Amino acid sequence: MSSSSSSSLPALTSLLQQAHIEDHDEILKAANTALKHSKGDLDAQHVKIVALLKLDRFDDAIHAFNGGGDKLKERARLEYAYTLYKTGNPSEAADVAQLGDDRGYKHIAAQASYRTEDFRRAAELYQHLAAQPEDDAEADLRINSGAVDAQLEWAGQGALVLKKKPGRQDLEAYETAYNAACGAIARGELGQGEVLLRRARDLCNALEDLGEEEKRAELLPIGVQQVYVLARQGRSVQAEEMAREVGFEGIADASTRHIAQVNKIAASGAAGNPFMAQRLMAKGLHASEPDHPFRFQTSILHQNKYAVDLRSLKFGGTAESTAEILTKRQSPNLDAYHNNVSVINAAAHAKARTGKEALKHILPLLERRQNDVGLILTIVQLYVLTGNSASAINLLETFFGRLEKLSNAAKAEIRFAPGLVSVMVSLYHNAGRRAPALRILANAAQHWRRRKAAERPSGVVHLLKAAGSALLDSPEPEHQHLATDIFSALHKEDERDRYAAAGFLAASPSSATQTSLTASLQPIDRLLSTLDTDALESAGIAQPTSTAAASTRKRPASDDQPSKPSKPKRIRTSRLPKDYDPSKTPDPERWLPLRDRSTYRPKGGKKGKVARQALLSQGSAPTAGGDSEGSRPGTPGGAGGEVVKGKVPLGKGGGKRKGKR
Repeated sequence: MSSSSSSSLPALTSLLQQAHIEDHDEILKAANTALKHSKGDLDAQHVKIVALLKLDRFDDAIHAFNGGGDKLKERARLEYAYTLYKTGNPSEAADVAQLGDDRGYKHIAAQASYRTEDFRRAAELYQHLAAQPEDDAEADLRINSGAVDAQLEWAGQGALVLKKKPGRQDLEAYETAYNAACGAIARGELGQGEVLLRRARDLCNALEDLGEEEKRAELLPIGVQQVYVLARQGRSVQAEEMAREVGFEGIADASTRHIAQVNKIAASGAAGNPFMAQRLMAKGLHASEPDHPFRFQTSILHQNKYAVDLRSLKFGGTAESTAEILTKRQSPNLDAYHNNVSVINAAAHAKARTGKEALKHILPLLERRQNDVGLILTIVQLYVLTGNSASAINLLETFFGRLEKLSNAAKAEIRFAPGLVSVMVSLYHNAGRRAPALRILANAAQHWRRRKAAERPSGVVHLLKAAGSALLDSPEPEHQHLATDIFSALHKEDERDRYAAAGFLAASPSSATQTSLTASLQPIDRLLSTLDTDALESAGIAQPTSTAAASTRKRPASDDQPSKPSKPKRIRTSRLPKDYDPSKTPDPERWLPLRDRSTYRPKGGKKGKVARQALLSQGSAPTAGGDSEGSRPGTPGGAGGEVVKGKVPLGKGGGKRKGKR
């Protein structure tokens, strides 16, 4: 609170000089008395604002600011920003706090950025405050920084978190232990999260300066997270017992109470009955107003509702409601909520079908929504599950081709999004197509290297590391130079990154003499100290199998062992004929048509036999006793005679012929 000027009333000035921390009511009464005599007294108005804030009367404080006008807001800018934050206007509070340079303004700006879910800005502000400590409580800064790091993990921006593992100081207070647990849970480290939650619970119970009601209020969020972790681990019985033990009905925060109710439903037996779960969740998100959950929490709660609707066989309503949401935003985009809704819409059209049956109902949607990222990834996943990787690759290549034709810069970011690039590269690797995988990694790396580190989305650093590692193994010189540039840039951005330092050394061995590179890496002698070179040499080097050899099901023949006769295949009795005799050898001509077998004898007696013999041996002499009217004449000269060359007179050759009448 700033000191009063000489224009203030003497009674107010004397009261302020004698006031203590417990005298806020008296200060407020004196300020109101002074304002009755002079409504425009800025000193009295300022004193009144501070007294109202000390008494937690934030609504009265905002009314006083509105009545005092712009002069009061300019005079008490810090108090005005804090009042806006406490009355549920964090965006306006952040704008006002940016106008000041004092340390108090940075605290308010950081808290307002946290509430508006601008976690990147909040992290930068707390890092600045921690780098220049003054009279701030170090424990409060550590608690707030830990909360921001946990929210960055939840929001999918974990690359911005500098501290992944909790330190000893984080385990000394229940607030910091709870924030570390939330960060571990967001990263999927449920085991570590469970241990840290138990630690936070024990520390909170051990506090002596908190009453029973205050302890219960602090333990409720910890219990909510414990129920969530147990349910995620599949320990439904323990999760249900924990939910009954905690008792979520007494939670004062509306959004936390609603989330706790959803976790309780998921952990209880009601989750197996979708109709009962739908009734319990029918209260909806409007019950948490005006204390809304964070955006990622709201997205998950909406997905829970849609999942329950799908399990309740409400396919038509789910398809209509999700289609209405999809029409409000243009595709393609990388919004997580929009793409999740697209997946739910596809599931509603599939009507609980999977595999090829689901594709029959989902593929028609692609004709109307060709650039829907969520729908395309759903179809790609179904193609892979049905063993049709070629169609999955063709679908993504076609989508990338459409994005390449668009000149919009936003479309280029979608084309080189880390998630889409990783899907495409994985499909190429599974198909054994190494060249196109390297090409798409090189193009993505060149695109993101032109952007500043602060402007890159989350996941780009991991994409650049993967691209650099893959390009190091390429025989192309331009790929080698690109890998060197990638790891050099990553090392400059973060010299503590061991992966970037190791990649830079591998790409450019001449830079190994730099102490900044070798300092962050372990010495080679230490890495090789536990290796047994003799055992490795005797064991040999395992050669990786090629993709073609790995894809075939046949085993190669052994070179050092003689081939063993294969066991005869056992034939089912139902496939054997009725007169089958295993002691007799089957006729090898049994598969030929009857007329093509050597044992075939045509019907018709002697005449048919002679005719068949003449047909099969044209030009040969007839057999003895076989001369007849219908038989053909033999070749002149017989079998050993001389063949007569020349023309045969017309009507003189051959046997007897019947003339025409």
